[in-house]
Order: sequence, then structure tokens, then C-alpha cells
Amino acid sequence: MVKSVESANFEGKRVFVRVDFNVPLKDGIVTDDTRIREAIKTIEFIKEKKGKVILASHLGRPKGEFKKEFSLNPVADYINSNFFKVKFVDDCIGEKVVNAVNELKNGEILLLENLRFYKGEEKNLDDFCDELKKITDVYVNDAFGTSHRKHASVYGLPRRVEEKYAGFLLQKEVNYFEKLLQSPDRPFGAILGGAKVSDKIGVIESLINLVDKIFIGGAMAYTFLKYKGYSIGKSLVEDEQLETVKNIYKKAEEEGVEIFTPVDHVCSAEFCGEKEIINDVNIPDNLMGLDIGEKTIELYRSQLSKCKTVLWNGPMGVFEDERYSKGTFEIANLLANIDAVVVVGGGDSVSAVKKTGADKKLSHVSTGGGASLEYIELGHLPGIDVLKE
Repeated sequence: MVKSVESANFEGKRVFVRVDFNVPLKDGIVTDDTRIREAIKTIEFIKEKKGKVILASHLGRPKGEFKKEFSLNPVADYINSNFFKVKFVDDCIGEKVVNAVNELKNGEILLLENLRFYKGEEKNLDDFCDELKKITDVYVNDAFGTSHRKHASVYGLPRRVEEKYAGFLLQKEVNYFEKLLQSPDRPFGAILGGAKVSDKIGVIESLINLVDKIFIGGAMAYTFLKYKGYSIGKSLVEDEQLETVKNIYKKAEEEGVEIFTPVDHVCSAEFCGEKEIINDVNIPDNLMGLDIGEKTIELYRSQLSKCKTVLWNGPMGVFEDERYSKGTFEIANLLANIDAVVVVGGGDSVSAVKKTGADKKLSHVSTGGGASLEYIELGHLPGIDVLKE
């Protein structure tokens, strides 16, 4: 078990908090502050317990170089204008940072510059970890979205710190995923969408050991349908993954897991062209599938309604185009209204549930797409493992 911040004594201590402030910026302005809002509970708690709060994050991919467009300074300005008082230092290691930390009073908050301005962050280099240790008495991870990375601020630093805790956001993620992995209420259904089977092979193979039903959507469905001998027209397909799909079906049969694939489609002659409804599992040669059809929605609805636990990762179609969004949005609304523990992970799925407003009714919407997939696939994450040491 990871220890929660609630069990810690922070008074007078330098508390290094790894947050995920990798937020979208346009012309230096934060356009979506969701990740900042999700970290506030942990930050306020440490502040109230009179800790000296040192916030650290990455932003974008500067690849170990100081690049002004990836500076966290605009994020500091945004936080100061909208949430709480935060100081900013334009570096994350070195004498300037040590001095800024030493000047902090109990309950004050400092945001460091982008960790990824140094190659040592992503490469988890010893000297970079040692520099971060100079300003750290207590370590707190509240950045689930980076917890699958063995980066310095996620893995190397906490290995050097005796007192380490999970923030409220990370704790919530761990609680839901541990339940999925260890003691889900059954039947347990997993909905998998997105473009490629190859992106989800490990996840699918792990899920077969966990779930009772798997529902396939998105472009990856056409590889499954081609393997089953159906016509898929001009739909996206990974021919090199047909053997993988064969093995998935074999393993599913051995484990007694049902796999559901689309039985009808919303198609077009070209990507996002005029839509055509195909009320059959076979797609004509001149068309490509871009969304699941009404009969598939009803099939999935009837089966998902029986489930007591549902994991959703990946859209059912090209939902960014409203002509091909119905499958994804119908699934989102269905999940908001069934009596089940529903966990949504993955950027596109999260975007879909937020667009429909379904996110407010779901058990848990994960903050980490890659991290949530890796958690399911491997059963653990390095950034969480290190908190248990």
C-alpha cells in the first residue's frame, strides 16, 4: 500500500510535490486548467499543515533544452490569478533554486521551472536526482499521468527520500485501478477502441485474464472483422496483426471471455466524407467504416447493462466529426446511467465523456492515458512502486 499524505507531518519541512501541470497553452495563456484543479486538494492540504510546498512538473517536450515556449512561468501567472499565491523560480536545480527554497516560509508555495529543460529528468541521471534531493525533505507524487515513467522526479528522487507519500489524486487513481486488478465486481466488461490493435496488444492480453466481456470499437475493430472473414472495404486494417487477433481469440476462448465486435457500421467513401449507413456486418468494397452503427450500439448496450464493472479506453469512431460521433457518445451516456463501477482512461475517451457531460456521473475518469493502460497491462507502475519501498 502507498502511504497517503493524510498520515504525514509536514510542518516546517520542504515538501517536493510532483504535479502534472503539462497543460495546453495558447499565446502564453492556459486553455484548459483541469490538471491544475486536480492538484489543488493536495497542495492546499500540505499548505495547511505548514509544509513548504515545492511544485515540480514538466511541460511539453523541450528535450533537455531551455526553450521559452515550454516555460512554466505562464502557468505560475495563471495560478496566481485564479487559485492561490505561488512564487516562481526560472530553474529547477542549482544555487538559485536552493536559495528560493530556503526563503520559503511555512505554508508558502514555489513552482520550479520545467524539469525537462534538463536531460537528467527523462534519463533519470544520478547527478540530477542528487540536485533535486538538495531541496527535498519529504516527497509527494500527485502526477499519475507520468507514473509509468522512470524519470528523475518520478522514480529517482523518491528512491533517495525516506518520507514519501501519494497525493490525493494519485491515491484515488491507485484505489480504482487496484480494485480493477484485484477484486472487481462481476461481470466485468472492457470497451476498447482507437485506431490500432498494435497499440493495445499487451492490454488486451492482460484484460483477458481479468474481464468477462470485451467490446471492440474504433478502427481496430476492422482488423478483428477481417480476421473473422468479413468484408471491411477500404477500412483501416493492420494485416500484420491478424495472427495476433487469432491468438487473442484463442486465449479468450480458453478463459471463457466473450469478445463483441460491430455488427453494422456508419461508413463513407473517403475519410470523413458523406456518411452512409450499412445495416450489415460486411462493408462494401468502396466504403470505409468510421463509426459503429445502431445495431452495434444496441448490442453493446444490452451486454454492458449487465456488467457491474466497466473499463473504457478508446473511442468507437471518428467522434471529432459529429457525423461519426454517435457510437462514442451513446456509449458515454450509457455508462453514465448504468449501475456499475465505471473507470474511463485514455485521452480520447476522457474527451468524449467530458463533451457529453457523462464524466460527472462516472465513478472515475483517469488523468493518465498511457499510465492507465500500462497499469492494466503490467499490474504496477514504477512511480507507484517506488512509494511502497
